[in-house]
Amino acid sequence: MTDANHPTSRAGRRVLVTLFVVYLVLLAWIVLWKLEVPWIGDAAVRSRPIKLVPFVASGDAGASAPIEVVINLLLFVPFGVYLGLLAPSWAWWKAGGVLVGASLVLEVTQHLLSTGSFDTTDLIVNTAGGLVGLGLLTLVRRRLGGRTTVVMARFSVITTVLAVLAVGIFVASPMHYGPQRDVVVSTPAA
Repeated sequence: MTDANHPTSRAGRRVLVTLFVVYLVLLAWIVLWKLEVPWIGDAAVRSRPIKLVPFVASGDAGASAPIEVVINLLLFVPFGVYLGLLAPSWAWWKAGGVLVGASLVLEVTQHLLSTGSFDTTDLIVNTAGGLVGLGLLTLVRRRLGGRTTVVMARFSVITTVLAVLAVGIFVASPMHYGPQRDVVVSTPAA
């Protein structure tokens, strides 16, 4: 007989999947629109820089600010935790492939929508954040053993609810970033 509150049960798995979806929606909203009303930039139809050299300034774009790198890393830690809870039998490289793919989708989408530009630094840091989440889950599993899923599921419920409340407070507050300026590289007229 399975306990409906146990995360490996059907009901528990549905709760985890629902929390993961809520997290993914918040993640997309944060990455693409910085918690602002969704918009498409005017530069979406123009060519814009793609930063292929990570962690350094290029001819078209500056290096990522250290705080942005840290924030991107932290934003993706829950992705790794959720992935590890929902697909515990996956090898790290398979989960890593999903993390790279998800980060790639977000980077390409923000570039196409002109809400940001494609940056390989973000791709690397986002993936690293997810791998950190997987690593943390592995450490917790070593410590808690069979209770890991229950404890981490409860922790996920609490942190997701707190994240949704924080987003609600931010959206309701007068503090906003405002839409990012379109990312366009102007070329001098010949």
